[in-house]
Amino acid sequence: MRPFIFFCCVISFAVLHAEGKSRFRTDADGPVKTTEKRVNPKDRKPDDKPDCYQLVDGEFPPEGSAHAVSGELIQVDHLERWFQMIVDRNDSQQAGFHDLPLGAGLLPYGSVWYHGAPAALQDIPLGTQMQGLFYLRDPNEKTPLPETSNSRKTDEWEFRRCLRLEDDFTFHARQKHHWKIESVDLDKKKLSVTLIENGQPVGDGKAKTFGLQGSTRVFQGNGFSTVKSLQAGQTVLFNLTWATLYGPRRITAIWLDEESRSLATEHQREVHRSHIRERGLAGYVTAVNDKKQIVTITLFDGVDSQLFAELKGLNEEPQGWPFSFPEDDPKAPKGGIAVSRECLLTYDPVNDCKGGNIIEFGKVPVAPGCSGVQIKVKCGMLLEGYRPKRVVRFYPATWKVEALPQEERFEGRE
Repeated sequence: MRPFIFFCCVISFAVLHAEGKSRFRTDADGPVKTTEKRVNPKDRKPDDKPDCYQLVDGEFPPEGSAHAVSGELIQVDHLERWFQMIVDRNDSQQAGFHDLPLGAGLLPYGSVWYHGAPAALQDIPLGTQMQGLFYLRDPNEKTPLPETSNSRKTDEWEFRRCLRLEDDFTFHARQKHHWKIESVDLDKKKLSVTLIENGQPVGDGKAKTFGLQGSTRVFQGNGFSTVKSLQAGQTVLFNLTWATLYGPRRITAIWLDEESRSLATEHQREVHRSHIRERGLAGYVTAVNDKKQIVTITLFDGVDSQLFAELKGLNEEPQGWPFSFPEDDPKAPKGGIAVSRECLLTYDPVNDCKGGNIIEFGKVPVAPGCSGVQIKVKCGMLLEGYRPKRVVRFYPATWKVEALPQEERFEGRE
């Protein structure tokens, strides 16, 4: 019987693949509804929509398997990489389910983007409109839902694991989109714009209206300007807030030209580089050779490429950190591995890192959350946390490892 069942599964997969259908539900299959009942696999019919993709521990998800949710950032715990957002209104929601919160945590390989560059949660001002990609919660999760005044929950309440979170600036810049100003009404504080790509309208091509504020920051060239600089015909990018029941969303900051946008991106990129150099590159332990004491690490994405290039930097100081044994090759790249929790908090990297020479730089297929960069490190000592599917952070020996603030160390919380 089992060979027959296996054969049927193979045939079913082949048919789905041949028809170009995914093995999981995507946003193209329609909006998610809280009241929607899931079909038992044994009762599934050929025309039934597939279930949403459920993450597998220690593995990266397939492309296109995440669910898009946008909303206003209202709460952040940047140490645990957890946040809460008010979900944007959309046509699929019933009136009583507008403006409800979604609490979610970033996946270990989840990334944050701000002003077109990688970021951390603490870089994002509260109230910022964010675009996100989410996965269903862990079926074993016991975290309570955010409290609301009417005990209702958003249709997206089960999507509590975040792959990517980005501001509107990044979201549109990534797709080569800009907003073309159609008209400006400073008396009514309204801005009418059309989304374009290469000069052509995107989507339905209809103009949208957003609100201006006295506090709206205007960037032009390498300096500041005012809303009086806004003119019809300009192509701009902006960030938003107040995307709930108060009518047109309000613009918090607007960039009028390419120079101002490039400067914003480069500044955030430098903030990100400093942040990662002090905390290490995160990744999964893919394999461990206990006999040879070699740890293979697949590094997460959402990191500036220059930081990956610094893995090959040389630090010729003999038998220094992170070594506790004579080096195989003092002139080879090296570094230390710190055990990390899934929220990327480490314990005490200054004292707990073990490592050695990077004996191999490899490449693996790029996937959501996966950078495609893999390294093999020969260690003088293997720690308990160096196990497959566990999260670690790697510090190239050219990076100075200093003690993090006490609140950023998980040491003592056990």
